[in-house]
Amino acid sequence: MLKAGVSTACLYPMPVEDALYELLLGGVQNVEIFLNTHSELRRSFIMGLSELLKRFDVSCSSLHPFTCEIEPMLLFSQYKRRTNDAIDYYKHYFAAMQALGAKVFVLHGNKVMGNNSLYFERFNMLSEIGSQFGITVAQENVVRCTSRSLDFLKEMKADLGDKAKFVLDVKQAIRSGENPFSIIEALANNIILVHMSDHGSYGDCLMIGNGNFKVKEFLNRLSILSPDCTVILELYRSAFENVSDLLQNYQVLNRMIENLTGDEKI
Repeated sequence: MLKAGVSTACLYPMPVEDALYELLLGGVQNVEIFLNTHSELRRSFIMGLSELLKRFDVSCSSLHPFTCEIEPMLLFSQYKRRTNDAIDYYKHYFAAMQALGAKVFVLHGNKVMGNNSLYFERFNMLSEIGSQFGITVAQENVVRCTSRSLDFLKEMKADLGDKAKFVLDVKQAIRSGENPFSIIEALANNIILVHMSDHGSYGDCLMIGNGNFKVKEFLNRLSILSPDCTVILELYRSAFENVSDLLQNYQVLNRMIENLTGDEKI
């Protein structure tokens, strides 16, 4: 069954530990943690977050790294030694995820269209290391990256097969001119995480219900093609007034998922 959650990124630039605490106090049962700087990878800091999760009996589905902006240089350049060093650095993320109980690592990837074979090779390298920690590396579609293109994502799936896992970001799909429904049809159960938002005439990143996206239909289809997917509410801070709005919107998403039944699925 689909599982709802909220990203700490929604409350940026609130410190991640404070953002997490706000979500936990508000009754959120599943979170994505967005680490914002190197010091937040310290074991003592991660264990503090882990203790918070345990205290509230809340799961952490995924982790988003602060290094996403420099992934082209770290992972996808022609300088192999830097790639090797970067992969060693990413082991710190994977170790942190083990402590947090998170299973999905969100990757943005390269920004320049180029050698797709090299891209898939590097993704596979990182994925193999992640698997040693019990972590799944998942490619997110991002408008400023090569992953903005559904054709690229389909090629990635064809090349890597079941090793190709994906994060579908609805707002990024809209910004890229891609249809989120077409993405779930093409990638199906290779999608293991969704960054959820609404969109419409007031913007491309809105709270659920503030746009005209067919959210229920989308969730229905997702529940058929990728029934074990996690759906994380990820909104920019400008999309809501206060934490209460965010928490209420999480409950809207959670109820939508809970109300999915066999009769309602399309």
